[in-house]
Parts: sequence; structure tokens; C-alpha cells
Amino acid sequence: MTKIQKYKMYINGQWVNSESGKLIETLNPENNKIWATVPEANTKDVDKAVKAAQTAFNTSWANLYPRDRAKYLRSLADLLRKNSEHLGKIETIDTGKLFRETKTQAKYIAEYYDYFAGLADKVEGTVVPIDKPDMQVTTTRIPIGVVAAIIPWNSQMLLTAVKLAPALAMGNTVVIKASELAPVTLLEFAKLVEKSGIPKGVVNVITGLGEPCGKALTAHKLVERIAFTGGPETAKHIIKNSSENLSQVSLELGGKSPVVVFNDADQENALNGITSGIFGASGQSCIAGSRLYIQSKIYDEFLYKLVKKAQKIKIGAPMKKETQMGPLNSFKQLEYIEKNIKSTIEQGGKIKCGGKRLSISNEGYYFPPTIIECKNHNLPSAKNELFGPVLSVMKFKEEEEAIKLMNDNKYGLSSGVYTSNLGKAMRVSKAIRAGMVFVNTYRLISPMAPFGGIKDSGYGKEAGIESIKEYTRVKTTWYNSSDKPMTDPFTMG
Repeated sequence: MTKIQKYKMYINGQWVNSESGKLIETLNPENNKIWATVPEANTKDVDKAVKAAQTAFNTSWANLYPRDRAKYLRSLADLLRKNSEHLGKIETIDTGKLFRETKTQAKYIAEYYDYFAGLADKVEGTVVPIDKPDMQVTTTRIPIGVVAAIIPWNSQMLLTAVKLAPALAMGNTVVIKASELAPVTLLEFAKLVEKSGIPKGVVNVITGLGEPCGKALTAHKLVERIAFTGGPETAKHIIKNSSENLSQVSLELGGKSPVVVFNDADQENALNGITSGIFGASGQSCIAGSRLYIQSKIYDEFLYKLVKKAQKIKIGAPMKKETQMGPLNSFKQLEYIEKNIKSTIEQGGKIKCGGKRLSISNEGYYFPPTIIECKNHNLPSAKNELFGPVLSVMKFKEEEEAIKLMNDNKYGLSSGVYTSNLGKAMRVSKAIRAGMVFVNTYRLISPMAPFGGIKDSGYGKEAGIESIKEYTRVKTTWYNSSDKPMTDPFTMG
């Protein structure tokens, strides 16, 4: 029997249990067995973490020269590279994602810390051409204060980096709440934070449930910015909570990302991109290309090839090299997917492959690559974000129709266009209402490229040069250059 690993939270530079002593059990999705426990934080734990962050902000971090903060970020980046395999293994055990993906991503995430370290001393102010004589006005960007970063279980290292790196670079301090579904990776990451020498209280990692931990954090009076990645329903609660502290909020939410394949597309390229977009990470990605529109002339041929490709995907234990798709993260997600597929079939959807759960290894949460032919995108599998390896496929005739169908979507995070016609690619990508468009490719990230959506996919951008400004406030300073005293305000005019 494997020994259960016991973890503590990282608050104010110390490893601590929760005030109540309560624990959260975290399951290995490969076999549905408990493999670790973490503290279940309550409001007192949250208060300690936030106050530690506030003290660090006031006494040390915000007062450092930007280049000195950058040194800490680069140290953290080096540690990520050196420990990427260990972090990847932990994330795979905790989430079910493929080891070859998690270890590669952990290493690449170091680039985000290096990138924002490089920007730390590049954010400049301005001199305002003011309309008042003898006055000079300048603006400077100053840190906000304590940032609450709410991280989901999937892509934890990336979704932490795009919040933590710019926040720290600009002099803010951070309290990270890890997902209760897979919290261990961020506690292992906190060990690297400690090793990097970042002063105590600057970065705190807590574990707990949405209620009371998440609510207490997002409503705390000392929190001045909230950076959240998750679902729209939780986001609505966070917005309500933020009314308690009037904090700035950015939301990176879900998606039902549409992908279009035109008659003139390079089919091999499109097949590879679509497969990566929906079946990569078992479809558990906010930008998953889960709605597919195929132009009528190539519809039957392309769908046939896509089904054959999906059926060849090797499903198995996520630590094995030969595995191409692992399990889902939770039983709740498995049930939700099955419920939506059942309703879709009842309303006329046709299963082309997959559609039923698998039992491969000790009752793990395995679900096969699934393709459903839908008569329209109002069927449940085509309308709802399933967060799993389920692709809904539909037919269209003309370019204008494709644009209309892609924009008939309450989400607006990502989208994809496959065509060999440059003019068409430019027209369609411009017309799509989404925060991101991939043309003849899909599912790529970079620290230089802004990430974020519109509509029910949230607001605010993560990554890219502009995102660092979201962790600052503009301060305006007036200078009177005249030797004469100001005019008596009661004798003016």
C-alpha cells in the first residue's frame, strides 16, 4: 500500500497546518485512490496569509529596486528548470495529465518568470503636457498591494505564472489559493519559492474549499486585486465578494471554442490541430476546440479521417511514455460529460466514436476520445463546456454562415480557422468574436502573447507586455515650479 503524503500550507515563510486541523484528501485520477492530504484552511488561516502578505508589501517587497525583484524571479525560473521533472510527476499524480506534458510545461513555465523579470524595470511613467502655467505633472506606475490568485486544478503552473510573475515583478505580494481538486503541485512549487530566497510573506500558498476559504480570501479587506481562473458561476460569486473590498478583478473563464475547416484547408494540418485542440490534456483545457464546423464539400471525407485518427489515440496510465491520453480529473466531471452526451443523443446527436466511459486501470476516470455529429450547436454537447475529450461536429456551406455560427456563442475565449486562402483567413479571424484566434494551428502559449477572452469567458489579459500594467496603479504627481506663492483662493478673480 502506497504511503499517503501529508502536506502543509506555506504562510509567511513557514509550513503550517490549518487552524482547525481539518484535512482535504486528494485523489489520484488514475486509480481513484487517496495519495495525499492537505490542510483545509478556514477564515483564520486566510486572515494570517493575507496579513503576512500585507506586512511583506509594506516592509520589504514593494520597496526593493525592480532589478532586485527581478533577481528573485530569475532564481525561481532556474529552480523550475532544475525541478521540472519532479513537479511534472507530482502534477501527473494529482491531476491525471500526461507526464510528458506536465514535465515539459513545468520547464517551459520558467520562461514566464524570466520574461516578467525582464519587464520589472521597463514599466515607465509619463510627463503630462498640462494646460497650467508653472506646473509639471508626471505619472508613475505603483504596485497595487496584496493580490489574491485563485488557481484551478488544470495547467496550475501556467495559470500561476501568468498571475504571480507580473504581480511580483511590479512589487505586489500574493496569496495563492490552490484548487481543492489537485492542490499538491502548488505546495511543491512553494518549496521552490522558499529556496529562491523570496522574502517571507511575499508569496503564500493556501489550500481549502471555496467556502469558506475562497470566499474569505476574495472578500478580505486587505486584498486589492483578484486574479481568477475558473468557471463563470464561481466568477459571479467572486465579483460579489469583491464588493466587500472594492478590489480590482480579472477573470479568465471557460470557453466553447469554435473551429472552422474550409474546403481549401490543408487536411493533414487541420486534423493534427483539431486533435491537439480537443483531445490534448483529455480535453480539460479552457481553450479546447470543442465545436467543429466543416465546410460541406469536404465534410464526409474529413469527418471520416478525423474519426479514424481519434480511434487510434492510445489511452492509459499518464506516467507511461506510450500513453497519448490519460484520465479525467474527477468522477464529477465524468458524470457531467455522460449526462450531456445522453441528452445530446436523445435530441438527435449521433456518436461517431467513443461516448462511453472506459475501465482500464483500477476504476480510474477514463473517457475515450468522443466525436458527436450534431444537427446544430444548440444540442447540449455543442452548447455546454464539458471540459473533456468530446468534439461536436457540424456542417456549413458558405463563409458568412461559418462566421455567424461561430459567433452564436455565449463564450468568447478562443477559436480556430483552417484555410489556405490568406484573404479568407484574415476576413474570418477579424470577424470572430473571441479573445484569441489560431489560424492553421492551435493550442499554443507564450509569455509574450496575451491570453484572455470576452463575453462569458471573462475579462482582462494574462501574459504579454500589457498584462504587467494590470498589476499597477497610475499615480499622478503635480509639481509647482514657480517661486511665487499660490494665489489666495479667496481673492481669485
